Amino acid sequence: MKQWFTGLTQREQLSVLVMGLAVGLYLLFIVLIAPLDGARDRMAVQNRGVAESLQRVDVLVSQILQMRENGRGSGARRNLTSLINRSTSRFNLQVDRLQPNSRGEVQVRLENAVFDDLVAWLHQIEYREGMLVREASITQAGSVGRVNATVRLAQAG
Repeated sequence: MKQWFTGLTQREQLSVLVMGLAVGLYLLFIVLIAPLDGARDRMAVQNRGVAESLQRVDVLVSQILQMRENGRGSGARRNLTSLINRSTSRFNLQVDRLQPNSRGEVQVRLENAVFDDLVAWLHQIEYREGMLVREASITQAGSVGRVNATVRLAQAG
């Protein structure tokens, strides 16, 4: 190869060197720059998609916050224990245990309650206060018309 190159005239040698440099730059472009350009375009498309998703999430968050402010009572985060204590005292029900859990629900234990008062309280809690009765376990107590109940309540929505 060296013999071939030295056998060329000075002008031909310069032409071969310039052509070699051009081919080297072209290969550099094909191997390094073109893939980076394609990756940049893909990232730009991905970023636009993420920005659109973020915009939709922002709209949903503002709608949720607005719904919480305009919601029934004092909003989605009412103090359930005070609401339960006030409503049970209106119906002359004695709360034996009031136990909140990590899901935002409250378990209420009532013993020796008048059945009619319990049913009226459950109706009040669900239809007027807007809470959900997730679970209710009612068993007969020692005397007629009296029951023991365990009720699990949660906020609606």
